[in-house]
Amino acid sequence: MPETTPDPSARPAAPLIELDGASQVFHVKGKDLPAVSDVSLSVGAGEVLCLVGESGSGKTTTARLAAGLASPTSGAVRYEGRDLTEMTRAERREYRRAVQYIHQDPYASLNPIRSVRSTLSIPLRKHGLAKTTAEVDRRVDELLTTVDLTPPESYSGKFPHQMSGGQRQRVSVARGLTLSPRLLIADESTSMLDVSIRVSLLNMLTKLRKEEGVGFIYITHDLALAKYFAWEGRTAVMYLGKIVEVGPTQQVINNPQHPYTRALLDAVPEPDPELAAQKKAGGGLLSADIPSLSDLPTGCTFHPRCPLAQDRCREVVPTLQPVPGDVVQDVACMVVTDPGADGRPTAAAAGTTGGGGGGGGVP
Repeated sequence: MPETTPDPSARPAAPLIELDGASQVFHVKGKDLPAVSDVSLSVGAGEVLCLVGESGSGKTTTARLAAGLASPTSGAVRYEGRDLTEMTRAERREYRRAVQYIHQDPYASLNPIRSVRSTLSIPLRKHGLAKTTAEVDRRVDELLTTVDLTPPESYSGKFPHQMSGGQRQRVSVARGLTLSPRLLIADESTSMLDVSIRVSLLNMLTKLRKEEGVGFIYITHDLALAKYFAWEGRTAVMYLGKIVEVGPTQQVINNPQHPYTRALLDAVPEPDPELAAQKKAGGGLLSADIPSLSDLPTGCTFHPRCPLAQDRCREVVPTLQPVPGDVVQDVACMVVTDPGADGRPTAAAAGTTGGGGGGGGVP
């Protein structure tokens, strides 16, 4: 058979959303607060990227940059290869429809003077997805049923103050689904839900990803949720505005490399007493205090808390680098990627990882 010549014009599809060296600096009382520093990540159709880290690590600010709710101080944000700042009005409208955001706090994100029906119908009418009253009612009922607010007629006429926190959060998820988005950014979208509803909603989102090709950026500080929802995707660990480890979720959870990732996993409660006894108390951190963004440590910002810190960690800022060997993660830790001559152990060799037990339960 004759050999086929590759088409030089054929290029791999651009990711749905891409952050390229994006940074966000806030100016507060004469000081610069680097909420996000030089973050690069991408999410394609049908992919899921989970952002994990402590409160204040920059997860929500990163998500807001991806959603176009804030402009980066430096770097770029692209949708299907197109820089957001260079989009035409029509391209911007398409981007707004394709990328939807589920806010963390449903008490603040839902308009208190709009009913559930009004909240869900406005985007439907604005984008021409439902024109008649009957079409609006049918679509609203479908959305409420999707998020387990049934029977829908019992909820469509309610206002936010008439619902519980979990019900409000489900309305927020329904609003994010109104325009059939291609990328859904979920910021702690299940934190107020009961366990049974939480699992049902995550399964519904997984179905959207697998059957409709919807991409996800899922933000959480709960590693059990990251393991459950993003097991087939990737996880990025953030600390003080920077990504310190990124890779396939299975590897990040079961074989963490960065000492901060190991500390997060060691902090997950373990129901098995024998496994719990194997974990180091407190994850082995030197300090529980998180440095202030207004007065960041020199060099690696994690070194004041890191049990593996060396002298060079106080002077050199680490960058994401591949880990030597068979490990597939990229890690921002010189002790891991370049152990040096002092013979100190890497994160992987410093003890048993917490991944086998951490986050193993159903969220």
